[in-house]
Amino acid sequence: MRPRKIVVIGGGPAALSSAIYGLRAGHKVTIVERESIGGQIATSPLVENYPAFPKGSGLELSNAMFEQAMSLGAEMEPDEALSVEKRESGFLVHCQYSDVKADAIILATGAKHRELGIPGEKENVGKGVYYCAVCDSFQVEDKRALVIGDGNSAVQYAIYLAKTAKEVGICTLFDKFFAEKGLVDTLQGLPNVRIRHGIASKSIENLGNSLRVLFEGTDSRDMLALECEGVFVAIGQLPDNERFQNLVDLDEKGYVIADEGMGTRTPGVFAAGDCRRKAVRQVVTAVNDGAIAALSADRYLSSLPQS
Repeated sequence: MRPRKIVVIGGGPAALSSAIYGLRAGHKVTIVERESIGGQIATSPLVENYPAFPKGSGLELSNAMFEQAMSLGAEMEPDEALSVEKRESGFLVHCQYSDVKADAIILATGAKHRELGIPGEKENVGKGVYYCAVCDSFQVEDKRALVIGDGNSAVQYAIYLAKTAKEVGICTLFDKFFAEKGLVDTLQGLPNVRIRHGIASKSIENLGNSLRVLFEGTDSRDMLALECEGVFVAIGQLPDNERFQNLVDLDEKGYVIADEGMGTRTPGVFAAGDCRRKAVRQVVTAVNDGAIAALSADRYLSSLPQS
């Protein structure tokens, strides 16, 4: 019987968990990732909500996952997966520089936080600019925080931060929230939250111990400068799954639709982590998805005719 191969597309916690479980099930595993290993969590300066990992950087956590996968025999393909072709026998992953054959595919491409695209944002990521309130709320404990966004995520961020921050400002582009009424009612009842509608962020300046965020009124065009110790951007996420539409169904936001076993509409193709439609996107849920996807892939491979 020839060895079966699982190709994992992505390099974050869901991908690495998939690789570990796939390898332990006795399969060959190739990880295809064009950028750095670790995904979004690798950029977090401190992780305190991962079981058995009381405190440490996201880079340390992701490196430990990667080293475990490699020690079990994972192969690394530093390339970009452009598409996946279903063949009579297995799959072929078309990459930028080469092609990789597979008997099963696990999509773990994650989702990137949508950026504001203003001066000073990228330069201060991890230095006052953050994209995850759950991950980085400790940065503004007893300090001032700003949340930029007007949807459910932004309102949830502000509510969460208000538990420990001295003051939370939430700034929206339009003149209202596009969030559930219950969430907005809760937000409006918090004494340390200040709501500012109808302002557009223009730039972020690092002052050393704080940040100055410059806004412009969407109607008045008046300029407003706000200082804080942490800016939390919550204007949505961007999945990157269109290249796999020949094999999987996507929801209206572009996330892969998968069942509880992480299976998609194509037998042998699974999805794990932030790239799939789900309610909670945290490193621990990504790892959970990866384990389930690999075990489902193992069951699928065991059902194939022996050769």
